[in-house]
Amino acid sequence: MELKLLQVREATGELVSSPDAIAEAMKEESKADRECFWVLHLNTKNQIIEKELVAMGVLDAAYIHPREVFRKAVINSSYCIATVHNHPSGHPEPSEADRKVWNMLRESGKILQIEVVDNLVISPSGRFYSQKRDGISV
Repeated sequence: MELKLLQVREATGELVSSPDAIAEAMKEESKADRECFWVLHLNTKNQIIEKELVAMGVLDAAYIHPREVFRKAVINSSYCIATVHNHPSGHPEPSEADRKVWNMLRESGKILQIEVVDNLVISPSGRFYSQKRDGISV
């Protein structure tokens, strides 16, 4: 019988230890013409292991579920994650629905012991909202 193990994914070396660094890493993605939701999988040094597109929605919404958000985080043995989604309207202020999703993800992360270090809303203009910087601590 052949034994197969998952291989450790190496980090890209891109360090994202601040909301500004996360927004910079997501500059190109901020220009999407529909709402998309990404997860940045991070190692213990806040280096990106993987930048994953989890959901692609319509102009003003994308359906998010913890199962999809944390699936690759478990596979990648991510130490923590940051979530990022865009607002094509150009207004990076989070909606009430955004905040509900963030709370659900924070609670799910606690169960899995994978911390959600920040949640960002990015806009095509480069403006962004960081829950860690601008809102309640995560």
